[in-house]
Amino acid sequence: MIVLALDSCLGACSAALSRDGVSLDWISEPMTRGHQERLAPMIADLMTAKGLSFADLDRIGVTVGPGSFTGLRVGLAFAKGLALALDRPCVGVGTLEALAAAPPTNGACAALIDAGRGRIYLQMFDGGTAISGPDVLSVGEAIARLVEAFPSGDVRLTGPGVGLVAAALPRATVCGRAAPDPRAVAQLAAAAPLTPPRPLYLRPPDAKVKGA
Repeated sequence: MIVLALDSCLGACSAALSRDGVSLDWISEPMTRGHQERLAPMIADLMTAKGLSFADLDRIGVTVGPGSFTGLRVGLAFAKGLALALDRPCVGVGTLEALAAAPPTNGACAALIDAGRGRIYLQMFDGGTAISGPDVLSVGEAIARLVEAFPSGDVRLTGPGVGLVAAALPRATVCGRAAPDPRAVAQLAAAAPLTPPRPLYLRPPDAKVKGA
C-alpha cells in the first residue's frame, strides 16, 4: 500500500510517501505561513522524485489538529480534494499523536503545543499508546496533570509547547519539535481506520466576526 501523508498544522509544511510501512521519501520545510502556496508543488516534487503518479496512491493521510486553524484547513482541503479526484480513501491523524510517534516511541511521552494566551494542547502516551485524550489546558493545569501522570518525572516531552512546562519537570527528556515528522504521519495514516477526516478544534478561533 502506497500512502501519501501531509501536514500543515504547525510550524512546517511537510509531505511523505511510504510503501507497506516503509518510508520512501519525505520533505519538510519550516514555515508558519504560506502552506497553501507551497503544499501542492511540494507534493508534486515528491511524487516526481520517486517516479510515482497520483494514480499509484492507495491512501492519503493528513494531520487534523490541534494546530493553526488556517494551516489545518489548508491540509484537510487539499487531502480531501485529492482523495475525491482519485477515488481513494483519506484518513486523519491527530497532530499530538504524530508528534509523539517520532522515534523513540517506547516509554512515557507527552506531546505539547503552545495554544496561545497561556494555554497548551496536551496528550499523554505510554509505550506508543495514548493514556489521555487531546485536551487544551492552562499551563498550570498541564503541569499538574503531567506530574500526576508521571510522578518520577521520567517522560519525553515533545512538540512546540515543551518550553512552557520543561522547567517544572527537570528529569524529563525534552524534544522541542516544531512540527510532526511526516514519516510518522505516514506510518499512522497507514494504520488508521477508514474514517473521513474531520478537523480537531479544541478551542474557538481567536478571530471574531465583526458585529457578532
